[in-house]
Amino acid sequence: MANYPGVTVEIKTGTMAQFEIVDFPGTYSINSLSKDEHVAVEQLTQRVKQADTDVVVCVLDATRLERSLVFALQAQQLANQSNKPIIFVLNFIDELKRFGHEIDLNALADDLGAPVYALSARSLDGISEFKEALLSEDYKRSCAFKSVTTAKYGNDTKGVVAFSRYLAKKYAIKKDVVLRNQNRVDSFLLNSLFGSVAFLTIMFLLFQSIFTWASPLMDSVEEGIGVLAQFVTGLTGNGIVSDFLNDAIFGGVGSFLVFVPQIMVLTFIIGILEDSGYLARAALICHKPLSFFGLSGRSFIPYLSGHACAIPAIMAARTIESPRKRLITMMTIPLMSCSARLPVYALLIAAFIPSDRYLLGVFNLQGVTFFGLYMFGIVTALIVSALLSRSKLTEQEQTEMPFILELPSYRLPHWKPLAHRVINSGVQFIRRAAPVIFMVAVVIWTLGYFPLNSDLQSSWLGTIGHFIEPLFSPLGLDWRYGVAILMSFLAREVFVGALGTLYGMEGADENIAGLAQNIMNDGLPLGTGIGLLIFYVVALQCVATVATLKGETGSNRLSWGLYVFYGVLAYVLAYFATVII
Repeated sequence: MANYPGVTVEIKTGTMAQFEIVDFPGTYSINSLSKDEHVAVEQLTQRVKQADTDVVVCVLDATRLERSLVFALQAQQLANQSNKPIIFVLNFIDELKRFGHEIDLNALADDLGAPVYALSARSLDGISEFKEALLSEDYKRSCAFKSVTTAKYGNDTKGVVAFSRYLAKKYAIKKDVVLRNQNRVDSFLLNSLFGSVAFLTIMFLLFQSIFTWASPLMDSVEEGIGVLAQFVTGLTGNGIVSDFLNDAIFGGVGSFLVFVPQIMVLTFIIGILEDSGYLARAALICHKPLSFFGLSGRSFIPYLSGHACAIPAIMAARTIESPRKRLITMMTIPLMSCSARLPVYALLIAAFIPSDRYLLGVFNLQGVTFFGLYMFGIVTALIVSALLSRSKLTEQEQTEMPFILELPSYRLPHWKPLAHRVINSGVQFIRRAAPVIFMVAVVIWTLGYFPLNSDLQSSWLGTIGHFIEPLFSPLGLDWRYGVAILMSFLAREVFVGALGTLYGMEGADENIAGLAQNIMNDGLPLGTGIGLLIFYVVALQCVATVATLKGETGSNRLSWGLYVFYGVLAYVLAYFATVII
């Protein structure tokens, strides 16, 4: 949707016809400040020099032309030095139309000495024309203007800035036209009192909606899995094949599919906040309180992204200019309740929190608990951040940069790409989690099914579970939960699949995805349930996150040390919850 810092934090590639398209992180200048901008500049410089690079495509923000043109002219200099053609693409052209402004593309192309195309990545206006021009190799004519263009602004930064201002004055929309409505809304949403109330209200409704909106969809998925399981197992008859399908496949893999709707609802809400322009305002609101904990307002966006998945969120921390604040942000992102925790939360909340109870007669108690878990993770992250910011662990020599954040215009979300993003989030979650769940379910089923004619406790799995049971018994948990927790280090959502397989072995044939009832039948006390929830809020039960931390920090000691620290902290907090409640 955009090409400014923070939107793209890694290099991505794709294909179109004979072209391989390489997308770099956004930046405002060749003189980079943050890590993601440094990646963009360094990689762009290298790629432009490569012989197989056919053309450089520079994306400009049509609503903020002057700021975009500074980098555009610098990129043009890089292209000229390597004798590579460059073309410019004006994005957000639909926003200009909304304000009744038009840009003379031919005149701008003459001034820039390169083809200029207007399009909207949101509404897809102009996309087909741009593709057609690219495939017809119209971009090659930009090389003919190289000497003429360079003469207009020279090679120094002052000349680039002056020429960008000249072009902006000639072609760009007047700032007061764009800012008039924006400032009116900002006067409320950025107000120290009303803005804070609005922020907390929006966050609360976000987590309420994750639980309540997804419930009908979850019920439908659960019923569908149950019907499919009955049909398939009815065809196989009794025996090892039927047991495998019933317990390992439908009991293990099927028990996590029921939570996919929650992932999609979370993506939908965050997508609305991002597309509407509110997400950047929330970061601005959070800057002052986050500064108290040694963080930056830019930490808010990785923190919020961490509620979807910690891996891209850790990479998004590259946008934070301060190395120290960036490190603290990355180290505390795992405490944000990612989507992989949703199945665990939903299962345990359904088992321990009554669905017919309401807070103040309005808010469903399960939704309130859901919100509380997310807030507990955020509060824990802030406390850990404050401790880290005052420790020698994150001390680095640096010059603190001022907090600068671009506030995009307010706009209605474009529903087609948002719907695509929502569907893709569910597909990617299944694609990422299903193979792991399947392998774990098969391993657990095999260990629990053999030796033949033995009960579960006498199986190979039972032997392993009883060996580690003393570690989890202080939390009020038996060997089955110990096995599920151990296996969930591969991915947190494996806990549900593993537990589903374990309970499936005990004959829960008609309760494929409804593990909550099985847990309730065990008679576990409330303290144990709350302790288990707290454990999954804090514990770093994700090998992929540990690997990402290692990749971003370059330190095995730090990443695995963080895993051990959060594991011990989670266990201690869970134990106190079990004892006190």
